[in-house]
Amino acid sequence: MILPPGSKLGVLGGGQLGKMFAVAAARLGYKVVVYTPDSGSPASQVAAETIVADFSDEAALAKFVESVSAVTIEFENIPVDTIRYLERRTRVFPGSSALEVAQDRGVEKSTLASFGLPVTPFKAISSQSDIRDAFEEGSFSTAILKTARLGYDGKGQRTVTGLEEGEHAFIELGEVPCVLEKRIALQREVSVVVARNESDDVVIMGPFENAHSNGILDLTSYPASISDNLRSQVTEISKSVAQKLNYEGVLCVEFFISDSGEVLINEIAPRPHNSGHLTIEGFHSSQFEQQVRVMAGLPLGSGESSVQAAVMANLLGEVWNNGKLKLEVLEQYPNVALHLYGKEDPRAGRKMGHLTVVGDDLAVLSEKLVELRVKLAG
Repeated sequence: MILPPGSKLGVLGGGQLGKMFAVAAARLGYKVVVYTPDSGSPASQVAAETIVADFSDEAALAKFVESVSAVTIEFENIPVDTIRYLERRTRVFPGSSALEVAQDRGVEKSTLASFGLPVTPFKAISSQSDIRDAFEEGSFSTAILKTARLGYDGKGQRTVTGLEEGEHAFIELGEVPCVLEKRIALQREVSVVVARNESDDVVIMGPFENAHSNGILDLTSYPASISDNLRSQVTEISKSVAQKLNYEGVLCVEFFISDSGEVLINEIAPRPHNSGHLTIEGFHSSQFEQQVRVMAGLPLGSGESSVQAAVMANLLGEVWNNGKLKLEVLEQYPNVALHLYGKEDPRAGRKMGHLTVVGDDLAVLSEKLVELRVKLAG
């Protein structure tokens, strides 16, 4: 069923992903209703309507679901009970079963491994004895201890090189359920964005190559500098993830490529992804347009790039010098797209916006964005 233009689409969460989704929806003639606990959110600045309420407020959720024809999410930590409440009343993309897997690193890795898909070697940790057992096995001489839930952008994780560090790290993280992952010698990190609809039509976007700084995505470039064989592997694995999870919506699969050329799934994100932002300028259909198309029952858009190369650079709070950007320097870079999310309080590590440039030479494009980012800070 195709929803007619003018229909209302609901999004849970009011961050920048919701904002870019609402912009894409408006371009296709749809209105967006944002449901968020936060007033003045980025998404509310462009939405047709905003409901400010807690995710557990059933009266507010009932009002929300009655006003929309389909619902999606813009961050993964929506309570699963909220999704279940909504999907009994309307179509939700993604559904509760897929979201439940993606919200817990241990469940996610176990589930993907059960599908026969390659994941980083890991061990579920719920006690100090689990830490001791892991290091006594000898497989985790250098590892990363991550909280099973709620960690993102480098938060909720510690690098450990032995039993004593592992025990201390578990205490620092609050002795909550964790996952201990073997530290991989990396060649590079890449990601793939997948759109899948109710008819099992699948569109692949990417792979994109990612560079991180302090655990936060810094630069994304397309095309990724990998072989055709590796490109085929990550593409097929990403498609398989979506199909085996019966995932409907937009999904990002993040990969490690080891020094030996082994492909391993790092994690999945059940929503559009930071690394896919360059699809707005660089692809025939952006990841956000694909999200709208899935919800509205429209045919999926092309997954092909419309340019030879594209680079995206994140703008974190550090770029704001005394709360300001030197926007006048944009005059020197007329072909660079600036996206500001409308957030207040540009604190360190907070994603405030991004830059994208398209062209022919990845090295030149990357250098240009890094240069502009420095000049914006003054």
